[in-house]
Amino acid sequence: MRAVIDYFEEGLCALIFLGMTGLGFANILVRYLSSRSLASTEELLINGFLLLTVLGAAIAAKRGDHLAVTVFHDLLPRGGKVALTILATALGCVLLAAAAWFTAELVANQMATGVLSYALQIPAWYYTVAVPAAFLLVMARFVQQAARAVRDLRSEGAPGGGHG
Repeated sequence: MRAVIDYFEEGLCALIFLGMTGLGFANILVRYLSSRSLASTEELLINGFLLLTVLGAAIAAKRGDHLAVTVFHDLLPRGGKVALTILATALGCVLLAAAAWFTAELVANQMATGVLSYALQIPAWYYTVAVPAAFLLVMARFVQQAARAVRDLRSEGAPGGGHG
């Protein structure tokens, strides 16, 4: 169960990417064999790319591989590094919470107005409903990584707890 939680994003990305690859291949086959196109595949692929992007951000946040400028962080003493990590995480969470809020508002608006997708003519919120949850997942992974970084920084100064 722990592996499912730890690698949730990677598994979901693999499934989405597998589905997108299958759709793209099917579209190529249909075009090659019939000189027609599956117009709906473009709609599905674009929304798949959106989800892959946000889930990729969650993976990067979990691994601590998100974009960061560390020049000031590296110059600070351990206590300053801890404080800066906490501040950066708090500000990142504000941004991610805002993104989740506004995309949830988008989903609510799409549901209320009955907007349909352009190719499949299904409710547009079917595509966007996962995006606010994905932003919350990025935030959770961001906090998880920051907690790990703060724990590591604090253990560096503990007796017998240094890394090198």
